[in-house]
Amino acid sequence: MKKLCIAIICLLAFTACNHRQAQQSATDTIKVKRFGMVTGLKPEKMAYYKKLHAAAWPGVLKKIKECHIRNYSIYIQKIEGKYFLFSYFEYAGTDFDKDMALMAADTTTQRWWKETNPTQNPLPEAAAQQKIWQNMEEVFHTD
Repeated sequence: MKKLCIAIICLLAFTACNHRQAQQSATDTIKVKRFGMVTGLKPEKMAYYKKLHAAAWPGVLKKIKECHIRNYSIYIQKIEGKYFLFSYFEYAGTDFDKDMALMAADTTTQRWWKETNPTQNPLPEAAAQQKIWQNMEEVFHTD
């Protein structure tokens, strides 16, 4: 009986290991795309913006993950008397436009944007396209 239990444990461990390797191989074939974005921040809204993000809504965080976004960060920087938000995230899905449409259709995310959008000052290029965030060009990356 003891040998049978050991054999079953070994089989389960082997199966779990192979499953993890298969998942890792699938992940390795997806090309991760990195995004850097920028927008302005209204100085009088900075405290509220920070408060919102200190307790980001779980439904918003869940939708971000469901839409294959990971390693998402937002930074604040004052430049020549104006505040800017710089964001960075990685997209690990296969259809960015579809995932962004899913995110935009999510009612919790829409409510979140109704809170965050009024705190931001889009750059002229983004505003001309009726967007809040402006994409930045990546000029260097190393792992």
